[in-house]
Order: sequence, then C-alpha cells, then structure tokens
Amino acid sequence: MPGYKAMPGLTAVSDAKGVELTWDGERDVELRMRLGIVDGTPTIRELSVRRRGGVWIRVASGATPEFRVASGYRRLDQEALPALEQSVGKITQEVLDAHKWDAFWDAPLHVPGGEMAHHGATPPPNGIPGTNQPGLPRKESEVHRATASYRADGCEVKTGGGRLEVSFPGVEMGIFAGRLQYTVYKGTDLLRMEVIAKTDQDSVAYKYDAGLKGIEVRRGTKAVWRDTANLWQSYEFTSAVNRAPAVVRSANRLLAVESAGGSIATFPPPHNFFWIREISTNLGYTWYRKDSDSVASLGVHQAEDEEDPAYAGRGPEDRRQNFALYNARPGTWQKLPVYFLIRPGDGKAAIEAALAYTRNDHYKPMPGYRVMARHFHTSPVPRLLGTDGLDAPLPDFELARSAGVNIFGPVGGGGSEPSGSKIVGPDQSAPTRTPEAMAARRLAGNDATRLKEQELYYQMVKLQARKDFLVMPNEELFTGPIGGHNDVLVSHPVYWTNRRLPGQPFVEESAKYGKVYHIGTPDDLMKMTHLEDMLVFMPHPDTKASAGFPRAFKDTDYFRDENYRGIGFRWGMGIDRSEIRLSDYRCMPLFDDMNNWVAYQPGPPKYMDAITEVYEQEPGDDFYANNPVSYVRTEGQPTAENFRPVVDAMRKGEFFVTSGEVLIPTYAVEGSEGKRTITADVEWTFPLEFAEVVWGDGVKTDRQIIPLTEMPAFGKHHFSIPFDASGKKWVRFAVWDSAGNGAFVQPIKLK
Repeated sequence: MPGYKAMPGLTAVSDAKGVELTWDGERDVELRMRLGIVDGTPTIRELSVRRRGGVWIRVASGATPEFRVASGYRRLDQEALPALEQSVGKITQEVLDAHKWDAFWDAPLHVPGGEMAHHGATPPPNGIPGTNQPGLPRKESEVHRATASYRADGCEVKTGGGRLEVSFPGVEMGIFAGRLQYTVYKGTDLLRMEVIAKTDQDSVAYKYDAGLKGIEVRRGTKAVWRDTANLWQSYEFTSAVNRAPAVVRSANRLLAVESAGGSIATFPPPHNFFWIREISTNLGYTWYRKDSDSVASLGVHQAEDEEDPAYAGRGPEDRRQNFALYNARPGTWQKLPVYFLIRPGDGKAAIEAALAYTRNDHYKPMPGYRVMARHFHTSPVPRLLGTDGLDAPLPDFELARSAGVNIFGPVGGGGSEPSGSKIVGPDQSAPTRTPEAMAARRLAGNDATRLKEQELYYQMVKLQARKDFLVMPNEELFTGPIGGHNDVLVSHPVYWTNRRLPGQPFVEESAKYGKVYHIGTPDDLMKMTHLEDMLVFMPHPDTKASAGFPRAFKDTDYFRDENYRGIGFRWGMGIDRSEIRLSDYRCMPLFDDMNNWVAYQPGPPKYMDAITEVYEQEPGDDFYANNPVSYVRTEGQPTAENFRPVVDAMRKGEFFVTSGEVLIPTYAVEGSEGKRTITADVEWTFPLEFAEVVWGDGVKTDRQIIPLTEMPAFGKHHFSIPFDASGKKWVRFAVWDSAGNGAFVQPIKLK
C-alpha cells in the first residue's frame, strides 16, 4: 500500500484476509467492501451499505468478477477503399494498416460476410458480391471467445485524488492479459470494476461482457428494470437455474438486484461503451442470471450481431455488416469497465440514483443555448408522405425532443426514399433506397425532381416546427465537387442542383423557386455559401467515404475558405477502449492538425461540431447514449425559415460539444500578448478525470493536463488557468470525466 494515503471518508485497511475499503457515499450513505483472494481469484468477501450510523446491510458476499470477450479480425472499411484511392492514391499495406482502425462498415464476428448491398454496384476487388472490403470472406478461425481466469497473489492499493484503486495482477482472457481493478469514489455510491488488459496480436477487434457473480438470493430478492416502453419490470429468482445470462433490453442501460434493505444496480459507461451503428436500437446491454437457489449474477452485455436487417422502417442495408466492435491496437491497455451503484432501499431507488449521472438521459437546458443534434439519415419527407402527411409526428423528432434537443438536423431529408414511398415530381423513376443512390440519380440529371424534393423538405420543416423544437434542413453531399462527404448547413431555404452542365449558368431565376444555383465545382459551392450564408462541415472525417479527407485537400482554397468550417465529432468510428477521450485517435488529433494547417492564414480557426450517423429511430431506441450534441449560443430566435442565428453562432465558434454529462456554459481567453488566462465555468455529474488546455504553434500541438481526480461528483467549478501565449497561434479547452464522457469548446486564435 505505498500509494495509499488515508483521508476522512475514504480509507483502506489491510488484514490477514485482504483489504477493507470504506467510503462516504452520497448524502448520508456509507459503503464498505472487503476484498480477498480465493484460489487466485479476487473475491468480494463482503459488499455492504448503510445509512450513517445505522446497521450494515450486506448486498453481496463471496462475489467474484466475470468477464467474457469475443474477438475477430479487423479489416478496412469497405467504403474507405475507393475513398483512399482518391485521397491517398496507391493503396499499400501501410495505408491499409493505418486506416483499418477507423472502421464503420465492418463486422468481425459475422462469418463469412459479404452480403451488404449498400454499394453493390461497385465491382468488388475480392470477388465477394456486394462489398469492397478487402480480405473477405471471414473465417470461423478468426473468431475467438474466452472467459477471464485469475491468478492473483496480492493487490496494490492506490489513492488518486478522491478515489481508491485496488488492482489485482494475473488476469488471463484468451488473447488478452492484464489486471483486475476496483475503483471507489468518495461522495458517490459507485463501484467501478474493470479488466485492464492488452494483446500483442495485430488487427484485433473485440467486444466484452462483464458482471459480478455471487449476489445473495434471499426471500424477496429480485431483479428490477424499466423496459423500453419505460414500464417497470421485475424477475424474482424463483424459476429454474439459468444456463446462460438472461439479456435484458432495459431502458437507460440500467438493471438492479434488490434484497431486504439494500440494492445493487449495474450499468456500462454511458457513451464509450458503444461503437458506431446505423441505428440505436436497444440490443440489450444488461443481464442477470440465477446461478443457484442462493446465488445470482448481474452485469453488462454487448451483442455479437445486429438484429434482423429487414426490420421494418430501418433502411435497406444488411446491418450485420455494420457491427464494428472495439479496436485493440497491439500493446495498448484496453479498459473493460462495468459500474455498480449500491444503495440502501429498493432497486427502483438505486436505478433512479444511477440515472442522475446521465441527467436522466436528458440534455440539460441552459439559458442562452440551444441543443443541436444533427446528421441523421431519417428520410423525413418520403416517410411522412408514405403515412399521414408532412405535418404528422415523426418518431425520430419525438425521440430527440424528449431527450432535450431543440434543433434536429437531418441530412438529405428530401430523398433517401424507403420502399413504397413516393415523391411527386416529373421523371420519377422507381423508388430508390439509399442516399447514395439518390445522389447518383440527381447527378444523372433529374433537376426537376431534385428541386421538388427540396421544396417538400422546406415545407416539412415549417410544418414540424414547435416552440422548443426546430428541424434544420441540412444536406449531405455524397458525391459532388469536393472529395469525401460534406454537410451543407443552411440559414434559410435555398434551391440548388448538384451539377452544372456545360454552358449552364451558376445561378438562374425560376418562376417557382426563385434563385436556383447549379453547383459543378468547389468554387461554385463556396460561392453559394457566401451568397446565401451557408457553412460546410465534413461529417465523418477520415473514415467511411471520407477516408483520407480533409487532409488530402487541406491546401486547397475551398478548405481554407472561412465557410468551410471544419469537421464533425462522433465517437464510435474506430473506438478504442484505451482512449482517455471520446474519439481520441480519429477526431481529436485531426481537430488540432486542422488548426495548425490554417494557423498562419487570416480568418477564424477550424471547428468541430457534434454529429451522429444513424438512420430511422423510434421510442425505446438508445438515443442519448449514441448522440453527442452541440450547445449553440445564439443571438436571436431561429425559426423554421430563418436559421441564421444558428449558422452565425457556428461561424463564430459560439458553441461547445458534449456527451451530456459535462457542460461548459462560459469560456474565454483573457489578457493580451503572452500573458493570458483561460477562464471557464464547468459543471458535471461523474467524478472528473482531467481538464486540458490545448494549443498549437502552426506546426505541432501541445497541451497542459490539469488532474481533477480530487473533484467530487455533481460539481461546479470556475477555472482560471494562467496561460503563456508566446509563440502560440490558437488555444482550446476541454474537460473529461472518469467514465470517458466530456465536453470541449472551439479554439480561439491568438493575436
């Protein structure tokens, strides 16, 4: 225990049987955990809770950790191959090895693969129908499954600010090896249990399940949860013994086991537990199991496959090809956590207490800000026309609004028709099924249909407007003058076509639509953005069909244009459980590189806003866990016909991005010349990990890390950080918590 430091409310004492931790929980709660080793296995001899000064209530004894892992072989995203041929040129093994980790269209556990029809028209280089993904078909021999075993002979106890960490060496889990760690946090009822392990094998993609085995079953013991309709459900452990975990599709990723006087709830990290998928259907992230008449288990779970791809209303692709899992780069320490919350009282109370850490899966309203979630492939116009009309409620909008979103941004809302829907217009061919197919049809020359779709899109936006909710009619350019995918954010209804024929004017007048722009070059696009107050963002940089971008065109005039505002932030594309920030490998370095690229040119820095990448959603889907948001500080009230306050705020960088748990309502760089001060007001839920001041000099990026592990949960703090600005061109600020959640502001150029 050389790393242990005693403090009031957070203590550890060793004895002949192991170590005993006691800590102050929330309000008047105290918790106690006694740890030992039985035949090499770290064991919770006792886990108890009580009201201060009351009788200890035991919720577990003789409990042991349970971790299972399934792994496969990571391959390059099938959309990335043609994109890399455009952005990089020759596809070498080095290129494949560098870009394979940013996977979206990959499903390492789906054998043999190759059914995907998303880009089936492209000739496959490997002979597998319907895919560009190198190396298919997959083989059964690539897939490995293992359960953790333990050979501990002691443990190490460390104090880290307001937390205690107890680590046991000797974990073996198939191709992974490492340690088991328990972490408790002063002022919370939380217990974090995780395996921290690494593999030396290359190209590993994996998923894990985790839980605690050995929860005592007594009279009245039962599992409780809310279902996806938000109704309470329960299971009393009176049925037959379970042969396998009973996976539960619980609301908010929460399940609890209650006994007389005390309960233990389980849940995963709210955001970095999830890799990117096209829909946020709840696949069941919690489980319980009756092991005997006296013992039960509970924990968290990740499925191995998507549900039926023919699920009505969810789009055409074979979604089993979009189940990418986590990355395990060789030698990186992968963290596989599960959270428990221990409370006196019943399971419902424990679940409600755990929900507070995600603000009830709701984005907190803040004066002066509007919560924006965008880049949804919801296809609102064809879906609404196929049902009750453009003014009918749409489940996607209702789901977002109930989570606290004020501005919802679909992309391509006039097209992307699902089967059976129609859009009225001349020369309408058979219904198409994907945004890419719609884009290809437009480029083939159906301008009248394209303009009719835009007209219906703008009509839908007006009809769906509410006092606290607007639909912002953005559009994603799948093909067009700029490489990769690019989102156009509009400030008001604008009509344009995605082509410009020889001799065709850049802009012409239409008796029906007014000005109509024809976009054939990057210059055309950027000129239109200036004339009509638009912005361009690359939604999923350096992955999918944007692999290698925007780096490939970083020196062009259009990228350096102030209306090419930056890139989109989304975790899950290339997620790696060694990351200490969301999208730490893909988005964060690129964010900073962009600002070094433009550091010496006049104009503002480049920004990164929040995006998602999902298709249709319905009530019961896990919206909050899968959608980062931007809190946009607007001057004036946007309306269904005037989004200029939103566009202007984003042009000026008046927004911050968050997963929802960490908020940064104010931020500024004060002072002059070399003597500056970074000021920020921050509020949070989970115990914090660190804040950081990040800067660049036009060539390289550096940062100052401010450890915040002494900060309690559910706090607020005003930061005032001295900053030497000498030689620095830009600076930004971010805060990250202990569960991997966080928030960051936009960079400010230094004069």
